[in-house]
Amino acid sequence: MGGELLPPARAGEEDVVLSWEGREVVAVRLPQLSDSLDQILAALERKHGRPLAELDRKTKQAVVRSLEARGAFSVRHGVETVAGALGVSRFTVYNYLNRSEGR
Repeated sequence: MGGELLPPARAGEEDVVLSWEGREVVAVRLPQLSDSLDQILAALERKHGRPLAELDRKTKQAVVRSLEARGAFSVRHGVETVAGALGVSRFTVYNYLNRSEGR
């Protein structure tokens, strides 16, 4: 997901500090959700071996279902980002989401 490891002394308010046997050993700085979405989309392109926009409709629908399960659409501008990566409109992404919910 693109997190960063830091010494506990450099941890900020939003970082997660991990302890082992009562001693702080490392801090984890989690990426912004929007950065994570970009990384997830890049990983999906690697998995499919080509740009997501080149996938067939059925595979694009499966990608949208997978992204929904991972919370991609809770990110601000998530639908727009995914639509751009898939080479479809926002309306199409919403249709894929509705179809996956059995509506």
